[in-house]
Amino acid sequence: MDGMTKPDCPWNRTEESLGNSVELQHVNLRVPDQLKATAFYISALGLTRDPYLVTGIENMWANAGVSQFHLPTGPAQRLRGSIGLVLPNREQLLHRLQTARRWLDGTLYSFEEREDHVAVTCPWGNRIRCHAPDADRFGRILLGIPYVEFDVAPGTLDGIVRFYREIVSAPAAVVDGVARVLVAPGQYLTFRETDAPQPAYDGHHIQLAFVDFGGVHAKLAERGLISQEDSAHQYRFIKLVDPDNGKLLFEVEHECRSTTHPLFMRKLVNRNPATTNLIYATGHEELAWAMPPA
Repeated sequence: MDGMTKPDCPWNRTEESLGNSVELQHVNLRVPDQLKATAFYISALGLTRDPYLVTGIENMWANAGVSQFHLPTGPAQRLRGSIGLVLPNREQLLHRLQTARRWLDGTLYSFEEREDHVAVTCPWGNRIRCHAPDADRFGRILLGIPYVEFDVAPGTLDGIVRFYREIVSAPAAVVDGVARVLVAPGQYLTFRETDAPQPAYDGHHIQLAFVDFGGVHAKLAERGLISQEDSAHQYRFIKLVDPDNGKLLFEVEHECRSTTHPLFMRKLVNRNPATTNLIYATGHEELAWAMPPA
């Protein structure tokens, strides 16, 4: 109304803007042995097998906060980079990792304590950095996947940032020599340049959800980048290109869902791995993935 005083705003409202991508739901990696995958993802890392969906021996969905690992049976896939994982208790993690050696002997499985994380390698060579909860660094989570980091060729970061900004409409920037793309609340895709030779892309994928589902599809289709049309709620693309010149920068499949997809923001069950049949307290089977109120 005329004559009303404009209220002062003490907050930076842009800090709460997500952009177009609002969910990092899963990382998909084929595994050749479901028993060893169970030993690693469930027993060693302390994640939770989805109790309702895909419960047979041909695939496993392992819950980690609001995200999952999808682990279908097949020739092993290796993500070219590292997956960040926040877990609630480092001491308990180290105990589980040590115990799991009995099941994973003879594979590529290993772990090593670092200053700010535990570096873990899965039985087939995937690298996972296990971090303690840190609200300043990862937001107020006790359990989750705060980032998926990809190793990319030198000279590609600026083009990758342009791709996600202009085609995906996701906030992206190069910070301290690493491209960071916000794809969900507190979750990022990051890209780090390396001179080390990289293996050929083997088909592993990540899954995102877009508010402007059709708008991203149109921009990708205009450039011939749609790789697969799955359903009314889902499509895929693999190639990241520089929007300025079409140069191929990196390949990783993105499973793209709409916010009307039946599985969008599905609530996941997360168990408390510290509670066992030998160490049990009523009401403590489930783990809250987020920190309590400050």
